[in-house]
Amino acid sequence: MEIFQDHILLSRLHFAFTAIFHIIWPVLTIGLSIFLVVMEARWLMTREERYYHHARFWMRLFLLNFAVGVVSGIPMEFQFGTNWSAFSRAGGDIFGHLLGFEASMAFMLEAAFLGIMAFGWKRVSPGMHLFATCMVAFGGSLSAFWIMAANSWMQTPLGGEFINNKFLLTDTFAAIWNPDAFWGITHMWLACLEISLFVIGGISAWYLLRGRHTEFFLTSFKMMLAAAVLITTLQVVVGDGAGKSVYHHQPAKLAAMEAHWQTNPEGQGAAWNILAWPDKKLQDNTWAIELPYALSLITTLSPTGRVTGLHDIPIEDQPPLLLPFYSFRIMLGIGIALVVLMLWSLWAWRKGELVPERIGRQKWLLSSWVAAIPLSYIAMEAGWVVREVGRQPWVIQGVLRTEQGVSRLPPETVAGSLLGFMGIYCLLFILFLVFARRLLNNGPDFSQYPGRKG
Repeated sequence: MEIFQDHILLSRLHFAFTAIFHIIWPVLTIGLSIFLVVMEARWLMTREERYYHHARFWMRLFLLNFAVGVVSGIPMEFQFGTNWSAFSRAGGDIFGHLLGFEASMAFMLEAAFLGIMAFGWKRVSPGMHLFATCMVAFGGSLSAFWIMAANSWMQTPLGGEFINNKFLLTDTFAAIWNPDAFWGITHMWLACLEISLFVIGGISAWYLLRGRHTEFFLTSFKMMLAAAVLITTLQVVVGDGAGKSVYHHQPAKLAAMEAHWQTNPEGQGAAWNILAWPDKKLQDNTWAIELPYALSLITTLSPTGRVTGLHDIPIEDQPPLLLPFYSFRIMLGIGIALVVLMLWSLWAWRKGELVPERIGRQKWLLSSWVAAIPLSYIAMEAGWVVREVGRQPWVIQGVLRTEQGVSRLPPETVAGSLLGFMGIYCLLFILFLVFARRLLNNGPDFSQYPGRKG
């Protein structure tokens, strides 16, 4: 097959597969660790047993995710040296530093306090245990910061200059806080929180559907619903800001996301393609369902604002079209659905349905929360497809092409490695499902409590 003869495409698929798999796990540990801090803090403030048992129950899910995240994440970083050595040489002066900061500052902080958090319940004081949990949560968010700062630099590289295909760092602050950094970091961190609250809320809804520990899981369900009001609203605002940042700094990506071909003349608004079928060979859409003036209004806040079209970008610099276009709409559609679910849940709460005696009647609502678990992950993965595929054909935007950053490896070597990773990661996923199923079937353990024997 032709695909097994293209080492560039195989290396891209290799990294895409490992990244898509790995990112599933840290997004939940980041948000879940913050939830654990809240539960522990509320237990120390109120001494209500339910908060302690929540912390103990959800910590088991955290540890399971953390383990798979570590196992799947370390090989991914090694790919920068094996499959993308030319990129590592070109951008290592800043990219390597930022990943080094993530490992030394964030991951080591998590690792140092993880043992206390997991096994120190009866070995350290409650205050010390809360401190350890806070450090794990802080380390998780700090890890996201450094990784996203490195990725943002690939989107809008600043802080130095490229000489002979090598980036020479002159301003670390400018490199870290490049134009994409604030929006990219914030958008991803909120995505971690949003996924976590829908996972916790969805699992709680799963128990409520089955009438198991109703009062216990109604607590976490309501907490996640209250958090959703804030987080989903912030995500909409930040997502809009991130889109405007793409408009200013990555016009080719925006044009690909929207299948927008013709730069609109002065005084005429750019239409937003609700759905379309972009054809790169034809350099146009074979068909489109348009909303007049909407793209100009969304991106420039003016109905006649100028939006650069793909015709103004050389064909060799145009990103792929179908993946960014439809991935963006998948992300947007799921995001709207999650906002609707949040509003529906608030309406049920206002009607007095979220009480132990009546919650069992809300089967459609609870089932929708369960369905929100995979949907939230799909939205996140679709967002990353937009972010990464939309940057092509550049591995470092405007400076280093993807074909220039890849290692020159025999295609059969890359293909064999890819197949091996696919097998191992599928096994990891199956093992996760087995242990997660066992955890959910067992439910919370109410026999453990400080000062109580057993």
